[in-house]
Amino acid sequence: MRLKAIREDKDITQKTLSEFLNIRQNTYSQYENGQRQLPIDTLIKLAEYFDTSTDYILGLTDNPEKYPRSNAR
Repeated sequence: MRLKAIREDKDITQKTLSEFLNIRQNTYSQYENGQRQLPIDTLIKLAEYFDTSTDYILGLTDNPEKYPRSNAR
């Protein structure tokens, strides 16, 4: 997972992201270091925050471009 690398590239602190997600900073730290599984809804919020795809955050693609939104909902 690329959470730490993306965050550091954008010069954002764990505290800033934990406040955005409304979670404790320690919880966010556990997401970054793999001690806690990242919930899907949090993954989606982070992808939107970083303007990238969930696949990029998860390391499934090296393309940081986000996907176009689907009209199917």
